[in-house]
Amino acid sequence: MTEQSEWRFSDDRGQQSAAPRPPRRVLAYVQAGATLWDLGVRPAGIFGSDHDGPEPDRAKTGTLPLDAVAYAGAGSGLGVEELLALRPDLVVAVSYGGGHVYGLAPETAKPLEERVPVVVIDVSQARTFAEIGDRFAELARSLGAPGRADADRDLDAARERLRAVVAATSGDAPRVLALSPAGPDQAHVARPRMWPELRVLTELGVRLVEPAEGPGANWSTLDRSDTFALRPEVVLTDIRAHAGSLDELRGGDAASAPVVPWNPEPLYGPRDHARFLGLVADALEAARGR
Repeated sequence: MTEQSEWRFSDDRGQQSAAPRPPRRVLAYVQAGATLWDLGVRPAGIFGSDHDGPEPDRAKTGTLPLDAVAYAGAGSGLGVEELLALRPDLVVAVSYGGGHVYGLAPETAKPLEERVPVVVIDVSQARTFAEIGDRFAELARSLGAPGRADADRDLDAARERLRAVVAATSGDAPRVLALSPAGPDQAHVARPRMWPELRVLTELGVRLVEPAEGPGANWSTLDRSDTFALRPEVVLTDIRAHAGSLDELRGGDAASAPVVPWNPEPLYGPRDHARFLGLVADALEAARGR
């Protein structure tokens, strides 16, 4: 790569970060760090949110080489000094709207930004999965990551395969339910239109079950019986560390329904997305063959 004389990047808050040369030591929210790794940028470190613990949640780290990427910690105890101890020259965070830095308390985010450039990518439901992916790809290119045409080809192939699997079901497509178990007696059932990755599945023809209107913008919280009254034939289940156990939740209900591991904080790189689409296609084929 030819050394750039100056680096600039405008984030999704409209704020521009600048440095004499492209940053080398990137500290990122775990979702952003794993996405950048999929796009060819190795972060020096990652940090979590209040949902995370003292160790990184492997459901959210993708293929990050955790033996070579430091984990700064997570939650309210994560302060400026812990973050700066990793000597970052760039911090990459995400926002779910309004420009708020997810995973860092305001009293941490503000002084951090006074010491090191912070780039925030909006991953809210107001954007499409492709739009979010494009922003991460743009950031990765600015940091010197090479383009990966083979990864894009793999993603295109995964999309076409899923379309073909859906088309083969004709008018009897399996009912797919996305949820996050909240214990043995309750589940948070996803409203598909509120999740960029689930909207991709809908666009590709997957028959995602929409819970009834009611409280909860992103989730509808249902008891066990009402959850399985939705008759899922494929279940996408939240595999993040703080989620409950699907086995405990479903017991004998829908026990034979194929299960797809789902991370509601998806990675926006092409390889990881292709893997997810492939797992959904496998599950639909398994459901159709039952």
